[in-house]
This record gives sequence, structure tokens and C-alpha cells, in this order.
Amino acid sequence: MRVRRGAGTEGSRNLIFLDREISQIAFNWRVLAQAEDKQVPLLERLKYLCIVGSNLDEFFEVRIASLLAQNTVDGELSQDPAFRQQLRKISENCHQLAQRQYELLNTEILPLLAKKGVRILRHNDRNEAQRAWVKAYFEREVKPLLTPIGLDPAHPFPQVVNKSLNFIVSLAGKDAFGRGTAIAIVKAPRVLPRIIKLPEEISGNCMAFCLLSSVIHSHIEDLFNGREVINYSQFRVTRDSDLWVDEEEVKNLRQALQGELQTRQFGEAVRLEVAKNCPKELSDFLLAQFNLPQDRLYAVDGPVNMVRLGELLDYVRQPSLRFPPFAARFVTKANGLDMFSNLRKHDILLHHPFQAFQTVIDFIRSASLDPNVVAIKQTVYRTGMNSDLMESLITAARLGKEVTVVVELKARFDEEANINWADRLQQAGAQVVYGVVGLKTHAKMALVIRREEGGVLRHYAHLGTGNYHPSTTRFYTDFGLLTAHHGIATEVNEVFIHLTGLNKPKKLEHLWLAPFGLQPQIIKAIRNEARIAREGRPARIIAKMNALLDESVIRALYAASADGVKIDLIVRGACALRPGVPGLSENIRVRSIIGRFLEHSRIYYFRNDLAHDVYLGSADWMNRNLFRRIEVAFPVLDKALKKRVISEGLDPYLKDNTNAWVLDSEGNYERRKPRGKQAAFCAQNYLMQQLGSLSHTDDD
Repeated sequence: MRVRRGAGTEGSRNLIFLDREISQIAFNWRVLAQAEDKQVPLLERLKYLCIVGSNLDEFFEVRIASLLAQNTVDGELSQDPAFRQQLRKISENCHQLAQRQYELLNTEILPLLAKKGVRILRHNDRNEAQRAWVKAYFEREVKPLLTPIGLDPAHPFPQVVNKSLNFIVSLAGKDAFGRGTAIAIVKAPRVLPRIIKLPEEISGNCMAFCLLSSVIHSHIEDLFNGREVINYSQFRVTRDSDLWVDEEEVKNLRQALQGELQTRQFGEAVRLEVAKNCPKELSDFLLAQFNLPQDRLYAVDGPVNMVRLGELLDYVRQPSLRFPPFAARFVTKANGLDMFSNLRKHDILLHHPFQAFQTVIDFIRSASLDPNVVAIKQTVYRTGMNSDLMESLITAARLGKEVTVVVELKARFDEEANINWADRLQQAGAQVVYGVVGLKTHAKMALVIRREEGGVLRHYAHLGTGNYHPSTTRFYTDFGLLTAHHGIATEVNEVFIHLTGLNKPKKLEHLWLAPFGLQPQIIKAIRNEARIAREGRPARIIAKMNALLDESVIRALYAASADGVKIDLIVRGACALRPGVPGLSENIRVRSIIGRFLEHSRIYYFRNDLAHDVYLGSADWMNRNLFRRIEVAFPVLDKALKKRVISEGLDPYLKDNTNAWVLDSEGNYERRKPRGKQAAFCAQNYLMQQLGSLSHTDDD
């Protein structure tokens, strides 16, 4: 299977680098291919459609908003031909992606669900009893919460919240005051579910649902007594959602962000979605209100917020429509010893979600309750609204332990949760800091300091490639290392001292720390492989990450390729490197894995004359990670664990011929398939079978 998405704007620079935005859209085409795959269970296909919708939302909220802001001067968008061409290509790709997304929903997913007894009923599909029930639901649950706004000088166009469901209505006749107000806006209440389940007694031999948008559509005339509704359409606007505060000017970052959160919902509009049958005069009116050009209008054949269709997954319990159940394997404590004595004997490597994150939760919980533990330090980037880890830190603080938490308040879309945790931690007596001005703290690490025999303080650390988030640890692939290694653990403490005291970090022997040493260390390791190759010995680099965009690293990889280093890159999302270009990158191969779990781990492997250096980290090879964030990459020193990282985190993904997509030099991705008598091999399925517990369950 081939996805035809090219490299972006023309010019000499693009002979070397692929376009970031086009590459990001190509990632969403690969996700959409999962929804097209008939081997994927039906509800999972719907979930992939929703993921594409969510990804596109964020793409416009962040990437497009940033691109437009960077190319706007004195309120005017740049006329630079290269920039304009880039916008055109982005628009073409996004419109094609959205069109295919809805086409797939309407021609495959919904009809197949209906055959399985799961139906989303439009007004014309509903029988008399169902229409009566929907009418009663509208009168009882919906209508009391609706406030139609007829537009006139006293009722200007209302503030429309980011990504909210709204309706525009064209009216004929006079209003109650004899005036010909022609346009009204109706906002759909956010407190109501977008998918409504009909009672079993009127559903027939199926599970029947209707959309809130359909309920309002069917009864919109009831909101305008005495007026004729000529036309109407649902609509949704996407806005710039990146928060910005001048950290050097504000006195309290938390208070400043709390204020910004209130205005995030009303940033500059960047996209308008309307129903496919929306009359042009209404869509033009909305475009004018939001100051948007025609090419940022998306007329869709279905609900304007496809993401909310994911609510259907909470209702339908047919096992055959979902992936087979999977349970992560728990890493038990050896010989009944407590975790700390176990760690004094050997490190523990965790591979999530195949191995349970509960081990990390137990590590922090046991530290919070252990009377010999005197201090706990931890970074928080994403942790969610409910977190056993955060509750354990609060308990530790209340028990009088020295608890220090570095909370990243600017973790995009998790700001509110992090502010709430910061408040609770401070109230419990923990020391809370917000990282370094101008730099996001993205490192994933925790430290426990314990007083042991002879009064000696011993350090225990957890370092990971993923967040301390109870939900994502079940769906993201990540590695975590629990260690009592003196050098690594004490350097983790040095990083915490750097973050809280803002002093220059000491020279680190084990950890690679951004923005100081991570990029130079990566370049040094790449150049070392190049030197080995020039000297005639085998040289090899394998790296796995979410995105590869930093030009300095890409240029170093190009140089290493020219020297004969064999390079394999496993890049889930955007990749600006052009592989396979003669004289530039003929020794570089790039692949992307899209499967049941989101590939999130970052692994850097350098053969280094059979030393087999393996680093795990929180950083992708992007400029922001290497220069504008606090990031940590850490070595896996134990030989057995090092082999595990290679055999679990790299080798299976290089063998994958099911969920792997190979990137060519033009920016196109082609899906790998078994050749000849070659057996199908899926890395994630292999790891579920090897590390977890994968079962096959028949329908009830």
C-alpha cells in the first residue's frame, strides 16, 4: 500500500530536507490506513478515524497556528511564494485527508457497524416510535439548555468556543419586533453527550444511537416560533490553542497560566468546518466572521467533530469488534525481598505497556510509606487528573518527608491538571518548582533517597521515555529503568539540584542532559561511528523516536552515511531526513510503525566497536527537544538489559512486515508486506505474546 504525500515546497534546501508539516500529515495518512485495514476489528477502525480527527485538530491548533503566526507581520500574512506554496500543499493534503476520512466513515465503517447491530440513526432512518422518543429527549434535555441568538446590532456574532458544536440558521419573516433579522446562531451545550443511546424497547434488534447534532437538526425549527427556517448547518471553528506568557516578565508563572487558560478557547481562528450541504452564503458569512480564507473551509459529510464518535466505544461491548484482550505482565519482586533490596542487587528494566507500570507506582508508594526514606524528587510533565503517583507524593509530604516536584505547567493541553496537582502538593507541604524559565522540563525521572545501615544515604532512581500518566502507560510503548547504580542515581540528583537551584550542572559522566550536552553527545556518537567506518570496521546506528527534525543531527547522519555507516531509523511521525539519496543518504533507511499501541519510546543505539552503547531518553531528535527543553538520555549499562532493549525495542521493529511503512527519498511511505513465502510478522503482537498476556475471546 502506498501513500502519496511528497516533500513540500521547492528549492535547494528541500533537496536535503523534507517538509515538516507535509511529513506530519503523511503520518496521519498512515493512521488512516489502519482505519482502512479490513484485518483490524471494526470498532478499532472507528477509533483510528477518531485519532486522525484528534491529530488534525492539534495540527491546526498548534502547527498551522504557529506557521501562520511566524509568517504574519503587522497583521498581514506573508506573500512569500515559497510560504504560499507550502500553505497550498498543506491545504490540499488536509482536504484530501478529511474527504477520505468521512468517505471511509460513510461507505464502510457505519454500514458494517449496522450489519453488526450497531446503528447510528439519522432523522430519516428513525421510525415513528424513535422519532417520538427523540422529540421528548429534545424537549426535556436539550431545548432548555439552548439559547438561540438572532444577530442584529444589539446581538453581535457571539464568541464561539474552540472546537465546540454550533449551528448557523437562515430565517425568513419578521422577528417579534417586526424586524427582518436573517441569521441566528445556536450553541450546542457542552454538558450533553454527543452520542445518545436509544432505549432497547424501541431499538429493534440492534443497539440504536443518534447524534446530538441530529437531535438539534431535527427540531431546530422549534427554537424559532413564528419564523421560517430556510437553511441551517452545523459548524465548528478550530482556534490557535498554544498558550504564551512572557516568563521573564511574569512574577508567578502559575497565576499567569491560569489567566491564559481562560482565553485559550478564543484564540485566532485557523479552520472552519461546516456540513457538506451548508449553503455557500452561510459558509461565506462564517468565513468573514472568523476572518478565514476559502481554503480553510472544510465541508464534511457527517458530524463536524468526528472525535466525539469515539464515545460509541464506551457503549458497545462486542469482543469481536475490538482487539483481543491484553493484560500487561507484572514484574514481581524476587524471593519476596522488598523493592529497595532488590534494586541493590540489580536494575529493573520495564517495557510498557507489555510490562505493567504498576511497578513504578509501587516504587513511589513504598518510598512514601517507608520510614527510612527521607526524600523523594520527581518531574511531572503529564500525569492526568487522577494519579496514584501524585497521591503517594502528597502522602509522603504529609508524613514529613522532603518531597520536591518539578511540575511542567506548560505541558500542552495538560496545564490545568498540572496546576491542580501543584496546588495540592504545595498544600501538603511539598516543594513545587516549575522548571527553568523559557525551557520546558520534559525529562522523566524520579529519585528516592533512603537512609540505610550505618546512616548512609542511598539513591534509587527511575528514568523513563514516557510520562507518569496512568492512561498512556497502557497504550504507549515506553521503557523505564529502575536503578540503584551510584553514578546514574547521583547524577539524577544533580539534575534535580540544577532544576531547583538554577545553577550550572556539574559535568555528567552517564546522563546526557539537554540543552547542555544532549545534542553534542548525539553528534559525537554519530561521528564516532563515522570514524570507525572510515577506518574500515563495521559501523552501525539504530535510533527509534517520535520525530526526526533537527538539522544538525540530520546533517551528521548524512555525513556518517557517506562514510559507510549503516543507519536504521524508526521514526513514528514527522521525519525531515531524506533516506536513500545517492551521495547523501544511501546507507540510511527510515521506517514508521503504526499499530495497536502508540510507539513512544526513544532509543539510541551505537555499535561502537562491539561496545553496543544503548541510551534511552525523553527526547526526540528535534530542535525543541535538544535546545529548548530539559531532557535526559540515560545509558543502559547492564549487559543483559542492554540486550533486552535491542531485542525488544529495535530488532522486532526492523523485522516488522505488517505495521511498518518505509520512507523513500521523495517523502512517500509504502507499507511493508510479506514477500513470497515470508511469514507475516508484527512487532507489537510478538511483544504482547513474549512479554504480556494476549488472549482471544469469542463473542458472548
